[in-house]
Amino acid sequence: MRVAIYVRVSTRLQTQTQTIDQQIERLSAHIAAQGWQLPESYIFRDDGYSGASLRRPGLDRLRDHVAAAQFDKILVTDPDRLARNYVHQVLLLEELQKNGCQVEFLDRPMSQDPHDQLLLQIRGAVAEYERSLIAERMRRGRLRKLQTGQMLPWTRPPYGYRVDPAWPRDPLGVRLDPAEAAMVAQMFAWYIQDSHSLLGLVKHLAAIGVPSPTGKPHWGVASVRGILTNPTYTGKIYVGRMTYRPPQVRRSATHPIGRPRQTGIPVVPEEWVPAATVPAVITEEQFQLAQAKLATNQSFARRNNTVEPYMLRALVSCGQCGLSCMARKVQPRHTYYICTGKWWQVRQRTGAHCSSRYIPARQLDALVWNDLCDLVRHPQLIAQALERAHAGHWLPQELQARCENLRRGQVSLQHQLERLTEAYLSGVMPLPEYQRRRVDLEQRQAALVQQEEQLHQQAQRLHEAAGLASSVEAFCQRVQASLETATFAQQRQLVELLIDRVIVTGDEVEIRYVIPTSQHSEHIRFCHLRLDYFRTPHLVGAAHRDCA
Repeated sequence: MRVAIYVRVSTRLQTQTQTIDQQIERLSAHIAAQGWQLPESYIFRDDGYSGASLRRPGLDRLRDHVAAAQFDKILVTDPDRLARNYVHQVLLLEELQKNGCQVEFLDRPMSQDPHDQLLLQIRGAVAEYERSLIAERMRRGRLRKLQTGQMLPWTRPPYGYRVDPAWPRDPLGVRLDPAEAAMVAQMFAWYIQDSHSLLGLVKHLAAIGVPSPTGKPHWGVASVRGILTNPTYTGKIYVGRMTYRPPQVRRSATHPIGRPRQTGIPVVPEEWVPAATVPAVITEEQFQLAQAKLATNQSFARRNNTVEPYMLRALVSCGQCGLSCMARKVQPRHTYYICTGKWWQVRQRTGAHCSSRYIPARQLDALVWNDLCDLVRHPQLIAQALERAHAGHWLPQELQARCENLRRGQVSLQHQLERLTEAYLSGVMPLPEYQRRRVDLEQRQAALVQQEEQLHQQAQRLHEAAGLASSVEAFCQRVQASLETATFAQQRQLVELLIDRVIVTGDEVEIRYVIPTSQHSEHIRFCHLRLDYFRTPHLVGAAHRDCA
């Protein structure tokens, strides 16, 4: 009699508590009592695999051996060890018996008697119900622990954090990695200022030699965006930031579907559930500035329009429906700003069609530029806007804090380098491993030194800018001198700085200006500071002008 056994446990904890060995002992004792032999290769086991799925390596090997007619009987302690889904149980039993192999359950031997078959079906249904009940209880228990701050929602900490290896889900064991945390703070600071982009940040990290979280020499745009959108760096951990649904389309029609991941759908921040608090890397204000810039950069990206130069690209809105207008060339010599409400995709989403006319791009560009020049030449027209304008600047305290973070990161790397050298001298580490780790630490040190030098240079520039005139009259006087000779790139830069939005309603053109009030605010666009500027224009420090 060629006999094999199959054993399974669902969790790694059950594997560690030797419950799978208990199953093997019971089945081996029964085989020995019958006088049969059980070679070691005839024991098929799945450690830590759920019975709700048929994708189990031990079960797959068992089915392959049965298909080759190598066994006469298979022993299992209980039907739910074979599968917890009744349909899966019937499928496996039919497949095994079709190949001439008898399946026997130790707890309750079954025969072909109708009563035994009915009992088997009932036990399969109960096992399936029990699995669903356990899954629901675990889900609710896990959610309760997350809401009370007893458990972290992730096992792999974000870049810049470390966890206790013995208790990776304990919020009390989370600590900062000084070097990585300093780099995260620099990434936020670098991205927020001036006209930097995600791709520019990726190139900047590669230029200074900062390895990615996985140790690769180059960062991915998705990885950088994931860091910039992670609220954990403000010191707060949330759960429920994403909802998931099964994928509906392939990534490529020429590739098989395979095992696609579920599609993540962002949840509005108001519905996030606070889980725990950890040491903060950045301030809440820096995080909000980064989110505002990420949101606006999607509409201002160059990829949206690269054929023709448009002065008001991504700045024009339709006054009838409130949607943005895209610049398009309809004929070889005619360019227009067209409301996106005319697009089929938008009509399908909104259920309405915008009846606005096409806006001639060249005429609108000339109209807005002439009005802007008139405004700059007469700064007294924006006296009221000066009192309501909103702009920001880097504080000396923040520069000092960033310098201190870099200094701590350098001290931490120096300590790591000393401990690494001690380990090598003590014979704990071989020479190749020591050399590899030392090169990595030296690269990270060089990156921090370069960041510190750039920070000192930035502080010097800010100190020099503090002595310059910061009034609007002085700003207008500086701009007036170059209005007549400005190139298209300079005109576009000035338009992006001074114009918040151009709203066209029929024959009326409303221009919403934003005037900088300091030297530093001349490098920060208004849309990067406020998210509600278009919905609540009365809260905005901008001057409105109507042009017929």
